[in-house]
Order: sequence, then C-alpha cells, then structure tokens
Amino acid sequence: MDNVSIVVHRRDVTGSRAAGRLRKSGLIPGVLYGHGKDVVLLSVEPHVLREALTTSSGRHAVLDVTFAEGKGAHKAIVKDLQFSRVKNTVTHIDLQEIRLDQTIETKVAVRFDGDSKGVKAGGVLEQTTREVTVRGLVTAIPDHLLLDVSELDVNGTLKVSDLQLPEEIEVLDDSEVVLCSVLLPRSAVVEEEAEEGEEAAEAASSEPEIVGKKDEASEG
Repeated sequence: MDNVSIVVHRRDVTGSRAAGRLRKSGLIPGVLYGHGKDVVLLSVEPHVLREALTTSSGRHAVLDVTFAEGKGAHKAIVKDLQFSRVKNTVTHIDLQEIRLDQTIETKVAVRFDGDSKGVKAGGVLEQTTREVTVRGLVTAIPDHLLLDVSELDVNGTLKVSDLQLPEEIEVLDDSEVVLCSVLLPRSAVVEEEAEEGEEAAEAASSEPEIVGKKDEASEG
C-alpha cells in the first residue's frame, strides 16, 4: 500500500451543529482514533482529501496524517467515509491509526485484466463487485487485486474464490460472491427470445392434425 501525506487541522467543538458550520465554511469534519488513544477531532480541506485519495491506492492508501498545529505524523487508514445523499460529496471521515507491523482488515479494489472471450463474442462484462475485504499486515496489503478475465465466456462468472492472492493476505468475503460475469446485450436476449417464440409457433402450426376414427358402432 502506498504511503500518502495529508495535512489536517485540529478542532475542539463537537456536535452536529459544529460539524454543519465546518461544512458551510468549506471543511470536512472527521476523527482520528486507534491504539487505545483518545479520539482526536479534526477537519480537512476537500481538495487535500481528494488528492490523498486519488493516488493509485485510492481510499486504501496508508496515510501519513500530519496536524497543521503540531509535529509528527500518524500512520492511518480511511476506516469510513460518509457522503451527502444530494451532492455525493464527503461529509465526514473516520481515520484509524495503525502500526506498520499490525494486522488490519481493510477493503482492496479488484481490477479486471484481459480481454474476455465472451466480450469478443459480443457479450458485455458486468462488474458486480469492485472491492473485497482482506486481512493482513499493513505492509503486505496490495494497492489492488488483479483478476484475469481473458478466459471468461458468455454466461460465465468469476467469484472471490477465483482471485489469486499473495500468501500473506486472506480474503474475508464469502468465496461464492460473484465479482463479474459476461452477459449477452439486452437487445440480443430480446432477439433470441423472439426467435425462440417464432420457432415454437412454426413447430405448432406444422404439427399434423390428428383426427380420431368414428365409432363404427354408432354408424348405421
């Protein structure tokens, strides 16, 4: 995992009103906690947070958190981000302080690699799950996990169990969780269903009419 530096500011006032005033002033409220220490209240400028979370590691980077009012950096990871439902902007951030020799649980992005057989045949790659939860030493957790989709054919799926993992890393998600699949485009499905309907109609119309024999006993 990449180490990314980020400068934050201490804040003293708690509560939703204080947090609301911070947001109106253009800052994002947050907290730093971990190792049994007291929770530290902080705020961060949106552009600073954006730069820190748009590296190759994304929101999974190890952050060197420095307070503008003091010296020394705190190693931390993003434990939680809260977003505005309306603007989809970050409204709160939780940072968890860590040690580099510590085993942690965190989410890692899954990147899909290769040209799928099914896509070459006209299918569409549907990416169902884009990140998984892993456990391992901070220094062993990768920026992302690669999943080779080159052999994936139409109607095929790849699951968590198909991930190739470093020995030091354990995935905590269910092994049967689907990561991606290749599906036919909706237009092709509709066309196929229409063709099947036409074939069924033609087969029904071509069946010979079965006429039962008259009951000879009723003739006369």
